[in-house]
Amino acid sequence: MAPTLEATPADPFRARGRGELRNVAIVAHVDHGKTTLVDAMLRASGAFGERAEPVDRIMDSGDLEREKGITILAKHTAIDWHGTTINVVDTPGHADFGGEVERGLSMVDGVVLLVDASEGPLPQTRFVLRKTLAAGLPVVLVVNKTDRADARIGEVVDESLELLLELADELDLDEDHTAQLLDLPVVYASGRSGRASRERPADGTQPDSPDLQPLFDVLLGTVPPPADDPDSPLQAHVTNLDATSFLGRIALCRVRAGTIRRGQQVAWCRADGTISRVKVTELLRTEALTRTSAESASAGDLVAVAGIADVTIGDTLADPDNPVALPRINVDEPAISMTIGINTSPLVGRDPHPGAKLTARQVRARLDSELVGNVSIRVLPTERPDTWEVQGRGELALAVLVETMRREGFELTVGKPEVVTKVIDGKLHEPFEHLSVDVPTESLGAVTQLLAARKGELSQMVHGESRVRMEFRVPSRGLIGFRTEFLTITRGAGIASHVFDGYGPWVGEINSRLRGSLIADRAGPVTGYAVDALSDRGELFVGPGTLVYGGMVIGEYTRNEDLEVNIVREKKLTNMRKSTGDELIKLTPPTILSLEQSLEFCANDECVEVTPENVRIRKVELDSHLRARARSRARTAASN
Repeated sequence: MAPTLEATPADPFRARGRGELRNVAIVAHVDHGKTTLVDAMLRASGAFGERAEPVDRIMDSGDLEREKGITILAKHTAIDWHGTTINVVDTPGHADFGGEVERGLSMVDGVVLLVDASEGPLPQTRFVLRKTLAAGLPVVLVVNKTDRADARIGEVVDESLELLLELADELDLDEDHTAQLLDLPVVYASGRSGRASRERPADGTQPDSPDLQPLFDVLLGTVPPPADDPDSPLQAHVTNLDATSFLGRIALCRVRAGTIRRGQQVAWCRADGTISRVKVTELLRTEALTRTSAESASAGDLVAVAGIADVTIGDTLADPDNPVALPRINVDEPAISMTIGINTSPLVGRDPHPGAKLTARQVRARLDSELVGNVSIRVLPTERPDTWEVQGRGELALAVLVETMRREGFELTVGKPEVVTKVIDGKLHEPFEHLSVDVPTESLGAVTQLLAARKGELSQMVHGESRVRMEFRVPSRGLIGFRTEFLTITRGAGIASHVFDGYGPWVGEINSRLRGSLIADRAGPVTGYAVDALSDRGELFVGPGTLVYGGMVIGEYTRNEDLEVNIVREKKLTNMRKSTGDELIKLTPPTILSLEQSLEFCANDECVEVTPENVRIRKVELDSHLRARARSRARTAASN
């Protein structure tokens, strides 16, 4: 803990007893600059040292986070600002990782709401702000990227205040609380250049202050010190998990009351209500980006505790003589599900560097371990003993889980994403999303038509000089496979984001795919001769030399039906010779789909084979005769 400084009239915050500590979370929509701002705060505090090489988005330490450019896991760092320790929790901006946001908010006493100076509040801004207001936390509004050429700072501030009022009305907050929200402090910043100011700069310009001093001043003045009582019996809430090869599993805790010490015996209160005594073998405190050993931690501190092998998120470490558990962490229910099971394709284990984890026991153990640290997912059994239904917030969250398992050496069969339905008052209901799209004006008609086919209802449209922003209420089913087609018709210039918007009555069938699949009718290596012959039938996903098997999807057909083709056919040899010899074939390179694109492309009777080296789309039933029988039975059932 930072040393306690003497209170002076010029520094009233230190006079509150715990004034040397602040716990703050940074929340925002995706790509509004949370992680970049944390980088700037660390640099301003001297955490990197004078000779350290600058690193962008240092808090996004995971490979997938750096590749995708998004924050997936909530993390915290401790910034020493002139004797005050500021614990900053960097939360994900994507609604699919809402469980991480809720855990982050359970650790802090105040929130920095970051809003892009051009884009303004978007669906995820609403999501994270609603969670903040429901938790009763004070808010500091930071308008970031004021130096963007298309910045509209004044309008963004007004839009943010309107959103605050709207959410206050939805949550039925009292008048005093609502008045405090309207009087919230506003800071204007450019996280990339490390500058902030209380004075509103002109649109497209940087704040006039040369550093982040104004931001730190507002944080210290707005976010209260922890109100937790260090003299009460111990209560520490486990909000996250980590692990090291030396210490094993580590519980990341917010100390809510009392004091916890290294070597102390504590009561471990579990989810099933059982209580047992355990020993704190190591206590770690975060300093900038590293953890250091500590003798003790008091109420309000964020610490890491080692020595409890099976501790899980939501557990409480309490006084052994007065073991009182804290409420569990509640998260929103899942909206999307898909099946994950062992790889059942003919090419299982046949890649040049195949996966080493192929059995149902290994897959089940890995899913069970994911449940320990991921409060947003659920794992349910299916009719097959080697396949499980995994439910989560959205496609991205589930795709990240599959990609992580793939990189760990698993070979899997992953089903098409589906929505989690409910029966309410005897009627079938499905989840809906609030979708915001920002598109060029010339794409307006195509995007509107695309979303109308997916049962989207337009709720708002705002025209700009060259772009249009529209908001829709769309069934979650309608957004499965939406992103790829959306980027195609907007030529990559469209921006789309969505957030869960509750359940509504089932809207009927949605045909999200207008084209069928090209399917290999036999196994073997793809030939250039066959690729050339089939080039006019559709878009191919494989190139010459690729191994395929019967029932594998090798491309997208130009018509709204499936077509089985011989992609391994070789050119017949004859005794006839041409004077010119065989001509070289010019082939169009195949379209290589990512894991997310493959999951989006899947039809109802298709799934995805995932290995460490390959992602293949295939029919659930590989035998063409059995597929034909299934289609015939479906037509008969529909006619009756």
